[in-house]
Amino acid sequence: MRSYTFFERFSRAFHDYPSLSKLIVVSTVSGGGLIAYSEANASNDGMHAVARPEAGLKKKKVVVLGTGWAGTSFLKNLNHPSYDVQVISPRNYFAFTPLLPSVTCGTVEARSIVEPVRNIVRKKNVDVCFWEAECFKIDEENKKIYCRSNQNSNLNGKKEFAVDYDYLVIAMGARSNTFNTPGVEENCHFLKEVEDAQRIRRTVIDSFEKASLPNLTDEERKRMLHFVIVGGGPTGVEFAAALHDYVNEDLVNLYPAVKDSVKITLLEAADHILNMFDKRITAFAEDKFQRDGIDVKLGSMVVKVTDKDISTKVRGNGETSSIPYGMVVWSTGIGPHPIIKDFMKQVGQTNRRALATDEWLRVEGSDSIYALGDCATVNQRKVMEDIAAIFSKADKDNSGTLTVKEFEEVIKDICERYPQVELHLKNKKMSGIVDLLKEAKRDVAKEAIELNIEEFKSALSEVDSQMKNLPATAQVAAQQGAYLAKCFNRMEQCEKNPEGPLRFRGSGRHRFQPFRYRHLGQFAPLGGEQTAAQLPGDWVSIGQSSQWLWYSVYASKQVSWRTRALVVSDWMRRFIFGRDSSRI
Repeated sequence: MRSYTFFERFSRAFHDYPSLSKLIVVSTVSGGGLIAYSEANASNDGMHAVARPEAGLKKKKVVVLGTGWAGTSFLKNLNHPSYDVQVISPRNYFAFTPLLPSVTCGTVEARSIVEPVRNIVRKKNVDVCFWEAECFKIDEENKKIYCRSNQNSNLNGKKEFAVDYDYLVIAMGARSNTFNTPGVEENCHFLKEVEDAQRIRRTVIDSFEKASLPNLTDEERKRMLHFVIVGGGPTGVEFAAALHDYVNEDLVNLYPAVKDSVKITLLEAADHILNMFDKRITAFAEDKFQRDGIDVKLGSMVVKVTDKDISTKVRGNGETSSIPYGMVVWSTGIGPHPIIKDFMKQVGQTNRRALATDEWLRVEGSDSIYALGDCATVNQRKVMEDIAAIFSKADKDNSGTLTVKEFEEVIKDICERYPQVELHLKNKKMSGIVDLLKEAKRDVAKEAIELNIEEFKSALSEVDSQMKNLPATAQVAAQQGAYLAKCFNRMEQCEKNPEGPLRFRGSGRHRFQPFRYRHLGQFAPLGGEQTAAQLPGDWVSIGQSSQWLWYSVYASKQVSWRTRALVVSDWMRRFIFGRDSSRI
């Protein structure tokens, strides 16, 4: 029998039991430190007993399409053994997409931010099988999906196959939206996948190598080293900042002859960049980019892209101009995949930008198909659509009027079912629903307030104005995946004992609490070791302290301890040796 050395045993222990590791300490040069705790719980740690399915019971088949943030979060949190899970995706790994801009410039290596799907699910109590293939058709009527292998090897002509399901979880993400702008698909780079980041990195190096050749004119050299980013959202801004740091901290030292020819331009169709952030962050980012020499053109709409020029039109006066470039990165939003568009036609959602679901993430009109992440949008039901049913349910004595006491008995269910009510009260700085009702009856004491249906409608008439679509971010997708897994884990229990709010248009209660997104904050790295952070409670921080917070949070959010260690080591390597400029 082979005897293991100490180091082999140590390595095997951490490989088999990642929960042994609890924290990473990212120390600052000044002597301070930040501790990044992992939220990922190992599925085999024995802390939670999971009920086994009864003998003879057939397992429900759950098919998951996609291994992005939503799909991976669902797989990590699903722990009830009564499901047979089939995962289908054209990529066999999960990618930590918020670090893609860092990959484009060599700050982080591509391998450091990906984790094989089989590593994530191999020790779960749930039967999980993965197939590397692409789904090209969803047949809702027959509960089948049709897939095609993306392997180019000889499969005896059997590249396509069908899969049955009991529950289908669509978590396919989205693709870059070109808005049908001529030339974008053919001439622009996107930044959605790991392969995109690697192509951008190679193109940047190629541009510098070509510009260093002796047989070029100054005009050709300037064109080759003109990098244009279209889109002033978080991805475009972060890439522009990362590219600026890469050029000024590393490449100018290696290519001193062409350093004066480099130019970075950021095109944004709106009036400001980072529109979804606090105005203080937007103003700071624009000022910093101006100081750094990044040319920010606001109100510039791209109308055409050729292989050497990008045509823009100024919003307002319609003035057009042509900009020569060496590389264009397109980052202007997202759109649905073709398969999602086809499925939307099947379910009567042809005029939508994403697949509409209810508050429980079920595709509208279906009981067995769920959609989450960037491919879907939660269609929150309006209070005014159910106002008569709410009034009827609250009016238990059928008097035709509603007292404060009657309304208080259902207010918890109303706030759970319609979160815009609570948001409306908060924005109006009201302590409770009584204040809202008193607005309709200003001269009446609280105890004597009685509202008829018309007065009740008037009191709640502005509530639905607080409704907003959830942003297409990794944070939303991850929370949706975890929520849906929790629902699946408690499916049998909640069938018998529903936990959700009252059914105002029916009897009983909903099985589960509806999905509620909890915003934990957002970051905008701006280069030069400075990051803007906007956290809950209107707390804004900009500077190096926020950069270290960014390091800490992104390290803790890695999907495994392997990727966490690799990312942190990449950051340390960059601090010591700089970024790599080899073209591999």
